[in-house]
Amino acid sequence: MSVTRTFADVKKVILSAHRNTEADDKVGFYDTWADNYDQDVGILDYRAPNLAANCLSCSFHGDREEAVVLDVACGTGLVAAQMKKMGFGDFVGVDGSKGMLELASNTGLYQDLKHCVLGVESLPVQSGSFDVVVIVGALSVGQVPVAVVRELCQAAKPGGYVCMTTRGNHDNVDYKASLEHELNLMEVEGLWCRVMVTEVENWERAVSDQEDGYIPGAVYLYQRSLRQRSTSSSSSPK
Repeated sequence: MSVTRTFADVKKVILSAHRNTEADDKVGFYDTWADNYDQDVGILDYRAPNLAANCLSCSFHGDREEAVVLDVACGTGLVAAQMKKMGFGDFVGVDGSKGMLELASNTGLYQDLKHCVLGVESLPVQSGSFDVVVIVGALSVGQVPVAVVRELCQAAKPGGYVCMTTRGNHDNVDYKASLEHELNLMEVEGLWCRVMVTEVENWERAVSDQEDGYIPGAVYLYQRSLRQRSTSSSSSPK
């Protein structure tokens, strides 16, 4: 039987995650949180999955039913659920938490699910395989290293889209700046081009004592260069 949770409960959970700095601790946290995750992010008014899906929906002009989507840090499947409503239907999910992957499997949304701790292990997919690559929520301080965005780019087909999000709260300011520097550098290198960047004021409810109301966030959408040479694989599948 589900237990009704409060914002105070959610705040306590999220703040406890900030104390976990090692990869194994992070994975353990998400394994523990998995059963309450969907309920908790609803209380948090977490809008990133819907915002990312809307961003992709506005820019993707191909056949959505045939498009292959790589949902990185897929969690319980919130992003895939939103994209399904918009006509996408072929999803491969990757996450470091086996608890989250089990719940994602139960949704029936994914054709394949892979276990991978981002930043510790290489992304376990073939290079140049996906029409869309999306990562929502994981690009932030203490979670996925900025350098992983190069693996996301490599996973996309030439001409494919890569959609990413990050938070703009006080604790994530430096990470966000490093992320944007890397995204811009990759554009200068000719790896991809920017399609749009959307800054959002009301991203989710603030949990830090340093902030009130809602924290901001951002959605980034890039398109992999058509002229970029594709290698045979970025890593061996697990």
